Amino acid sequence: MTVQRALEIANQLGVDLVEVAPAATPPVCRIIEFSKFKYDLEKKEHEAKKHQKQGRFKEIRLKPNIDDHDFETKVKQVVSFLKKKDKVRVNLFFRGRQMEHVDLGRNVLNKFIAATQGDGKVEKAPLLEGRIMSFVIAPK
Repeated sequence: MTVQRALEIANQLGVDLVEVAPAATPPVCRIIEFSKFKYDLEKKEHEAKKHQKQGRFKEIRLKPNIDDHDFETKVKQVVSFLKKKDKVRVNLFFRGRQMEHVDLGRNVLNKFIAATQGDGKVEKAPLLEGRIMSFVIAPK
């Protein structure tokens, strides 16, 4: 049917002519109320978003003078996050005079990377920003 004929029918019925599939040959149009069509589209988009999994971000906090048992606990926690497909940001906080021993903090982070290497890969290398040294590890 021609576009003019479809517009005449839409005007007679008091509704709109809506192009549904512009990529098709010839383009497909419907004679419906545009507000109802728009509502249905928004409803479909909302349903599609509901079923998507959002990428979650977890955070672990460390200190440069962390004890071995505490370190192992944090590693286990990060591994469990990685198995759930979450990204993890590991932050190492320096307080007061600890800023003079940045190399100790870097050693702790390198040890942490080595301990979690089997379950994740480093997405962002360790970087010192102010008093916080951090890196991001993503699941494999």
